This record gives sequence, structure tokens and C-alpha cells, in this order.
Amino acid sequence: MTQFNWNNTSALITQGYRELNQRLHDQGNYGRRGDKWARKVEEIVAEFNPSTILDYGCGQGALARALPYAIEEYDPAIEHKSRVPSPADLVVCTDVLEHVEPHLLENVLDHLAALSKRVLFCVVSTRPAKKLLEDGRNAHLIVQDQDFWRPLFEQRFKIHSWVFHGDEFSGIFTVET
Repeated sequence: MTQFNWNNTSALITQGYRELNQRLHDQGNYGRRGDKWARKVEEIVAEFNPSTILDYGCGQGALARALPYAIEEYDPAIEHKSRVPSPADLVVCTDVLEHVEPHLLENVLDHLAALSKRVLFCVVSTRPAKKLLEDGRNAHLIVQDQDFWRPLFEQRFKIHSWVFHGDEFSGIFTVET
């Protein structure tokens, strides 16, 4: 795993891309579906009993509102949520990785590995998004099938479960100690 000063978020997102995402978030209809996975997160909490939870790429905070747990929120494109987070027993990262700038993907995955003390729950879309960025690019900058993603997770985590849902997959990944 590459060592970075994680307080310097330029290793995770460029300023220009952060600004594009900030404008999408400011419109209010972007990053609003985190609660879609609330039931699954409850199952993971029941199985692993984490004492701390981080929603990485939390968007508008729908997951935290849908669950009865204290959840730290991190999103580099939302000013009041952009402080670099603390490691957590459970890190949740849903509908985030496909939005990462391709040249920074390995850094973001390394950051997730550094933050995940015990378990990572991740959901990644494998299709183009319905939204476009202001510069005309599809909001999903990385559109790859699960065969592209699996080795990237295997390099950093032990796969506890992997489920393909048609146009996205979810995985529960544990940290080997």
C-alpha cells in the first residue's frame, strides 16, 4: 500500500474535479441515495459489531439519517464533510468508486484500506450514470465490470462476500491482521 499524507486530499481528488462534484451536490439531487443500503449495513453491524462506522463518500448523508448509529461522514466535495476521517471498524463506501478519477483510483483504494480497521462494505456500479458532469463527461468516470474490480480489492482485503446485482456489485471485505 502506498503511503500518503492523507491530510493532503489532492492524492484522492483533483481540485477541478472536486469543484465539479461540489456543484452537483449544491443542486441537491446528487449523492442522495445512501439509504438504499441501510438494511445491508444493519446486517453487517449485527455480524461484526463495530464500535465505529464511517460513511466514505457520504454525499447528502442519507445513510446516516436512515440508521440509529453514530456515523462519521466523509465527502471531499462537501465542504463541511471534507475533513479527513479517522479510521473506523466499519467503513461503508457505496456508489463512490466509479466516480473516482481513474488516475487516483489506487490512492483512494489505499485510503479505504488505511481507514478500514476491520470491515469495508462497498458497492460499485458497473454501468454509465444517468448524470453528466458540467464538462460533458459521464458522472461514472470508471465503467468497468466486476472482473476489473475484484483484483483491486483482493490486493488490499480478504473477500468475505461478493454479490453481483446486474449493473453493480456489493462486497464485504475484511482486514487481515
